Amino acid sequence: MTRQFFGTDGIRGLANVEPMTPATALRVGMAAGAYFTNGDHRHRVLIGKDTRLSGYMLEPALVAGFTAVGMDVFLVGPMPTPAVAMLTRALRCDLGVMISASHNPFHDNGIKLFGPDGYKLSDATEREIEAMILGETEPKLADSAKLGRAKRLDDADGRYIEFAKATLPKGRNLRGLKVVVDCANGAAYKVAPTVLWELEAEVIPIGVKPDGFNINKDCGSTHPRALQEAVVAHGADLGLALDGDADRLVMVDERGAVIDGDQLMAVIAESWLRQGRLSKGGLVATVMSNLGLERFINDLGLELTRTKVGDRYVLEAMRELGYNLGGEQSGHIILSDFATTGDGLVAALQVMSALCESGRPASDFCRRFTPYPQLLRNVRHSGGKPLELPKVRQAIDAAERKLGKAGRIVIRPSGTEPLIRVMAEGEDEVLVQTVVDDIVTALEQAAA
Repeated sequence: MTRQFFGTDGIRGLANVEPMTPATALRVGMAAGAYFTNGDHRHRVLIGKDTRLSGYMLEPALVAGFTAVGMDVFLVGPMPTPAVAMLTRALRCDLGVMISASHNPFHDNGIKLFGPDGYKLSDATEREIEAMILGETEPKLADSAKLGRAKRLDDADGRYIEFAKATLPKGRNLRGLKVVVDCANGAAYKVAPTVLWELEAEVIPIGVKPDGFNINKDCGSTHPRALQEAVVAHGADLGLALDGDADRLVMVDERGAVIDGDQLMAVIAESWLRQGRLSKGGLVATVMSNLGLERFINDLGLELTRTKVGDRYVLEAMRELGYNLGGEQSGHIILSDFATTGDGLVAALQVMSALCESGRPASDFCRRFTPYPQLLRNVRHSGGKPLELPKVRQAIDAAERKLGKAGRIVIRPSGTEPLIRVMAEGEDEVLVQTVVDDIVTALEQAAA
């Protein structure tokens, strides 16, 4: 069955346009609630959200759906995605829901579902829920005397704050570290500055005044310029930027230079290897992670396993191989000793803890390798399968021969737009530019 609602990270779209309407949210609540309602116990679902205006519309619709099938609802308000996953497990809920479109602008929204183990749902489970949303099978409604209730969980912030602090070793603090934290006017606008302050860092918070419209707007991990300027202006030792639902992280050194997810994974891998905490001798990254990271990891005597783009694929490989570290260049970093999904704040704490222990400036300590020149270009097309055309295949084959073992090429269709993404990296920047241009030209001619 072709999936109509679920994408690679839940259901997502423009707010108040299908599928992000109250009517569909109601059906999602009924379907997901019915799927996870089994046994004689009182069933519970936990719902969190980010700070988008449309969250006020989608949250009550979901509550109506869940209570209609007999589920009790815990409402936690604005809360990071990883906190929703953690609280779902901690409160022994049958299901967790995060209302968020992550790093997208305010006019988008999404619904992410977590099972009772705190992990995102499998494709098979999503297909069964989607069948009920579409009316192929009808969710069973509860008797009038067995309808669910809704309750606001007032101490949710405190529970997550204590959880995040406990990911550092007992007695470890961030004393002496001056940190700017950009919360993207999103879900972590309260909890992230509090965690850093309680760990004794000097904290300068920005992006902490959400108004329903300004989430991710010129701030956060996808727009780090505001953080770069604030770090330099305040003479801070370090800056960290989260995205709208706080599962993504980038950092900035004391000079204002961005530290991406690849460098952060390298820092954590080396630190954990030294402490004997890195499991199974490796980590997982995607095809987009820089070749410099792979060479650095190999020089440490470790293996780097690559997956398709998407944190769910990273996590699947981590679970299959027994690794406890994985992530993406974009800043989704999964530390499975602590969390079942990416957690930008917890990842930042691991980096800052290692930085404090080193006594070195971030510009030195957080640059674990020199990135290979990397170039990414997008080519829009009118449909069909341009990558299968003979002239395009010939251009790709020729480019791969030119690069040889000194680099690599990654070409992939976008999952959401009629785009082909062409990425190449290698030791020779001019050669990288040339091979990307050759492939892009062939694609553009095919699309004409």
